[in-house]
Amino acid sequence: MDDKRSARLGEIRKAIAANEFFLEYLPTVVLKDGRCAGAEALIRWRHDGRIIPPMEFIPFVENTPLAGLLTYWVIEQVGRDVGSWLRHQTSSVHMGINVPPELLGRGGIEYAELKSKLRGLSHKLILEVSERGVIDRLGLQDLNERVGHGSLIALDDVQLREVSSMLLARVKVDIIKLDKAVTDTLTDDPASEPARTVKALASVPGLAIIAEGVETKEQALLLAQLGVEYAQGFYFSRPVSADAFKAYFAAHNHE
Repeated sequence: MDDKRSARLGEIRKAIAANEFFLEYLPTVVLKDGRCAGAEALIRWRHDGRIIPPMEFIPFVENTPLAGLLTYWVIEQVGRDVGSWLRHQTSSVHMGINVPPELLGRGGIEYAELKSKLRGLSHKLILEVSERGVIDRLGLQDLNERVGHGSLIALDDVQLREVSSMLLARVKVDIIKLDKAVTDTLTDDPASEPARTVKALASVPGLAIIAEGVETKEQALLLAQLGVEYAQGFYFSRPVSADAFKAYFAAHNHE
């Protein structure tokens, strides 16, 4: 491990002990009517009066023991922030939690869910799994068992070239989250190649699509035209605190 990464990991360990991490929630919106369908929990780091961007620390912890420590912390914090609220919601609402694939099948996620009292809310939790990591036999078994028990699984940060990946062939994925780079490639031409690919993906039975990084009305309208059901992005809302998210949901829930 190089000195820079080692030093950064040391800083992150100290930050965990000092309670410098917190969560924000990025609303997920139904494109056809603007209704809020839930949110994604995003980890943030406040250090020396500055918010450190995720890309300045997340890549350092990937494939290290700290990836597990931060993931379990996020699950517990989601339970503290919105667990009771989720449990008492009669309307359909989902909360996305990013899970490094190498942690699956080791029991830590289940333990964190139990400790945070989220275990009975599997139908309202979306485990967002990126392919930036190795999903081994235990991980695949864990994912498939979770699907069988009502959990929702999302393949995160998907580029169009990744849609036919081996993971989709091995696990029943409920949701595909299109990376912001895909959203940015879409033009106002629904006949363009990226648009046709997104439309084909959105037509797959039983598969929900969430477009990430929607920043303009034009993008939202085109995605809806292509059959994409859900979206996230600054056009709808920036990431907000738990209380602000609850208020946003109340103001954008028509059920």
